[in-house]
Amino acid sequence: MSDIKTALQHRILVLDGAMGTMLQRYNFSEEDFRGERFKEYPSSVKGNNDLLSLTQPQAIADVHRKYFEAGADIVETNTFSGTTIAMADYDMEDLVYELNYESAKIAKQVADEFTNTNPDKPRFVAGSIGPTNKTASLSPDVNKPEFRAITFDELRIAYKQQVEALIDGGVDVLLVETIFDTLNAKAALFAIEEVKEERNIDIPIMVSGTITDASGRTLSGQTVEAFLLSISHIPLLSVGFNCALGADQLQPYLQRLSNETDFYTSAHPNAGLPNAFGEYEQTADQMNALIENYLKDGLVNIIGGCCGTTPEHIKKIADTAKNYQPRKIEVII
Repeated sequence: MSDIKTALQHRILVLDGAMGTMLQRYNFSEEDFRGERFKEYPSSVKGNNDLLSLTQPQAIADVHRKYFEAGADIVETNTFSGTTIAMADYDMEDLVYELNYESAKIAKQVADEFTNTNPDKPRFVAGSIGPTNKTASLSPDVNKPEFRAITFDELRIAYKQQVEALIDGGVDVLLVETIFDTLNAKAALFAIEEVKEERNIDIPIMVSGTITDASGRTLSGQTVEAFLLSISHIPLLSVGFNCALGADQLQPYLQRLSNETDFYTSAHPNAGLPNAFGEYEQTADQMNALIENYLKDGLVNIIGGCCGTTPEHIKKIADTAKNYQPRKIEVII
């Protein structure tokens, strides 16, 4: 069961919860974000959570540890914004390789601790590849609908650098997540396939899209089925949805996805919808009751949490998931 594909055939795997939500509890100051190394950095870095892998590595390791203790099988690296595109906001493009490599290393060391303690329950690390803050399909300027802030090739190059560093750092799987623009995701998948071919390796790939509103579409306008078709040319480990919606709102779209694919399926919804202050109020018990509906209906193979979720949420979900069989698929990928 040391292989994630083998583990998926036997049980529902639990993904961790929100890294950002946990880091907010530390209430890190600008000085904490900077650490000693970036003490004299010319611009503000507060809010650059990926940087904490270099300046507060113990905090990142502790968050991973808490999620594993809660019952998670998979933790995501602290690399959601780990591309030159996203790091340009902080003028830290030169740090991208190091940020991804160190984040992967931290997560892998903690995962190995838990696996060595209990080899019957191996723990895995998913390299988190976020969507960047630019979109290849849509114009940011309503007066210039033909304009694009980024090209496919620029995205591919940025993602390739991130992927190489994550693999060098020891991740077990790559997770292209929170996809609001499928063209961005296709650039990431293209980059991953390039690296796999150049290195003559195979690494499992998880893909997780985002349904942005009640229309049931991604931000770039795709339905569940269109999104699935757009990324199914790659042999994926899993396909699923995360973020934007709570477990209740996400269920019908997850049902449609589950009906249409022979890939394993994943879901890591938010802890409900945010209130007027952007806070997530759904308790662990409330969220778990909704997630249990996914499990009863056999919709998922991998389940976890996104914005607002904590180790308390993940513990409830992990304890409940033990009582259910994973979703059956006709073809083992």
